[in-house]
Amino acid sequence: MIIRSKAPLRIGLAGGGTDVSPYSDIYGGAILNATISMYAYANIIPRTDGKIKFTLNDKVEYYEYLSELQLPMDGKVDLLKAIYNRIVKKYNLKPLSFELATYVDAPPGSGLGTSSTLVVAVLGAFAEWLSLPLGEYDLAHLAYEIERVDMAMAGGKQDQYAATFGGFNFMEFYENDKVIINPLRIKDRVMNELSYNIVLLYTQTSRNSSDIIQQQQKNVNAKNTKSIEAMHKLKEQSLMMKEALLKGELNKIGEILNMGWQYKKQMAEGITTALFEDLYDTAIKAGASGGKISGAGGGGFIFFYCPANTRYEVIKALEKFGGSVQRYEFTKQGLETWISEQ
Repeated sequence: MIIRSKAPLRIGLAGGGTDVSPYSDIYGGAILNATISMYAYANIIPRTDGKIKFTLNDKVEYYEYLSELQLPMDGKVDLLKAIYNRIVKKYNLKPLSFELATYVDAPPGSGLGTSSTLVVAVLGAFAEWLSLPLGEYDLAHLAYEIERVDMAMAGGKQDQYAATFGGFNFMEFYENDKVIINPLRIKDRVMNELSYNIVLLYTQTSRNSSDIIQQQQKNVNAKNTKSIEAMHKLKEQSLMMKEALLKGELNKIGEILNMGWQYKKQMAEGITTALFEDLYDTAIKAGASGGKISGAGGGGFIFFYCPANTRYEVIKALEKFGGSVQRYEFTKQGLETWISEQ
């Protein structure tokens, strides 16, 4: 028996950063994101030999431990061990014996929510195997707590909920970790046109998002007016994006993205770099009407809205930077789990 799961990665279309405490606790945050056809996968094979094996197929790494109530945090696959440790403790389980194999379609630090999506996929596989009573909100919140509390990893709240719920979602964030997910009914023709017009480019760079997020948090705590006002504007941007998508007013998407680009750079240092400024200017000159760094910024993926038939002109203009265009489609489904009897 193999317990399988997959959870989709996401791109943030508007409001990025307003899901991060303390901003969301004080002012309330709002984000609009959408999941894409890139995934984090998890497979659990139960064992009976008193051992736990972790296999990271995308990194070709293998780790094996004796089955215990709490696995040691030794700098090796600590995120996966933190999931196991929390589940065993939360549900008062005996030590489990299994092999957990994972794979993610994008590298760490790429800005598509890889680590959070992986946590959701692994939690989903455990929930399927052990019949854990976890609804969508419960699972997403548990994934958030494992990363932000147990592992003390700096970050927001959107990724865990995007991976769990899937599709286009307008998300609201408030104090005491209150999250409200509003699924958007986007027409298929709008979704297809949007995926055709948005060029997703991997820059072959990565970044440590926690450094940027910690700077953002510091700015809010210090009452940095410029940074906080920028976040207010990004929250407004998420409402504008929501209205444009629901009305099918795609001619406004680039303008809304461009607005967000200007304000996002004011949230914290390190969000943009000389490379990204050059990429952005080049894409705009080639016909794009707006764009956005995916995730916290500083590296990874960037995407551009290319109206009419400008898609290929933009792609050609960006070739000199040596990145790779990522093919994808928007998806409606979030976390999926199933059992294979192979």
